[in-house]
Amino acid sequence: MNKHLKIDIVSDVSCPWCIIGYQALNQALANLAPDIQADITWQPFELNPQMPKKGQEITEHITQKYGITVEQSDQNRAAIKERGLSVSYEFGNRGGGRIYNTFDAHRLLHWAHEQGKQTELKLALFDLYFQQNGNPSDHQQLLSVVEQIGLEVAQAKQVLDSDKYSSDVRKQQQFYQAAGVSSVPAVIVNDKHLISGGQPTDVFEKALKQIAEEGFN
Repeated sequence: MNKHLKIDIVSDVSCPWCIIGYQALNQALANLAPDIQADITWQPFELNPQMPKKGQEITEHITQKYGITVEQSDQNRAAIKERGLSVSYEFGNRGGGRIYNTFDAHRLLHWAHEQGKQTELKLALFDLYFQQNGNPSDHQQLLSVVEQIGLEVAQAKQVLDSDKYSSDVRKQQQFYQAAGVSSVPAVIVNDKHLISGGQPTDVFEKALKQIAEEGFN
């Protein structure tokens, strides 16, 4: 069996389960290669579309948004760090970090898809936010990430200084929301199979095998 899958990952760069899920998915694809391969496209989802530019302190935001205590927030963060390590991703110290608006990051990701470097940019943005305590709404930091992965900084600056790709990002967000995506990550295979959440590697592996085998039955 040699099968090529189309995978869309609906996610936000400030979503820890999105990088956990991607790492597990990537491990699953490595285990299934070369029989099963995939083309991955990242689709936009804003966890906090109304977030102002200055952002909000992370513990304050989490406790308000989900109605949990500071202790529960700390426990959740510790569990996330542990899950990250299980898929070879090390989260930095997010104590005192902030949640930011990510719309401009999504516009850059749309542009990077046209340049053939969307996954590289997405992973670098995860690192900016989760490992470097960076601000994915800050244009200078975004441009530094663009330069880091070898994309054209001047082109990226033109995107950020305009409203380019704004309508494209909003259209894609509305499409997936209308399709029922209300939480991320949402991994959509071949436009019809949904794998929700940051699942373990073996769950992704089993699901991808089943989907790939469909075409041979």
